[in-house]
Amino acid sequence: MREISLRCDRYLVNTRITPNQLTYLMVVAGVLAGAALLVPGLAGALLGAVLIQIYLLLDCVDGEIARWRKQTSITGVYLDRIGHYLSEAALLVGFGVRAADLFHQEGGTHWEWAFLGTLAALGAILIKAETDLVDVARARSGLPAVKDEAAVPRSSGLAVARKAAAALKFHRLVGGVEASLFILFVAILDMVRGDLFFTRLGVAVLAGIAIVQTLLHLVSILASSRLK
Repeated sequence: MREISLRCDRYLVNTRITPNQLTYLMVVAGVLAGAALLVPGLAGALLGAVLIQIYLLLDCVDGEIARWRKQTSITGVYLDRIGHYLSEAALLVGFGVRAADLFHQEGGTHWEWAFLGTLAALGAILIKAETDLVDVARARSGLPAVKDEAAVPRSSGLAVARKAAAALKFHRLVGGVEASLFILFVAILDMVRGDLFFTRLGVAVLAGIAIVQTLLHLVSILASSRLK
């Protein structure tokens, strides 16, 4: 995406559009991706994936334009983080509502799937919050920002488990880009099968990953030197 965003920058850098306005557009694209999943069938999943790619493009462009113009700001960083929270949550909630069969494609709405999608969204938000709150806690304690090496758990066993989890990368499935491609994949399987079986299975998988990752990430932070 960087190769594409850098080509877009040349057309935007001399315009009146501000980096923060690009961030607002990023948020809109991300939230619309979640709403697009309410469209039944493959079309909704495809539209959601395309909108997430636009979201990713704008996420690159806003920072690049800000750095080029020397217009970086705390507000911009804050808006960017809020945008990630909202967009990824919207996508997972939309996935859950899609699995719930809002428009009665299979005879009725099953809200338990919407609940699982919301649970996955909450987990995705908490994972980000756990990371961001490290800097908040350190700042309020008068400490400098954490260094990368502090993220390594003090326990050798936890360090090995962390490396294994990082190698498997299963936690990335609840991220916006990976989740959108996963949703598109299960939508293709559902189109072949003719029902929502794989979408519902996918919601359950993402909810499970989000819950497990939230707990593991919290343990990883507490077991590391990030709060020291």
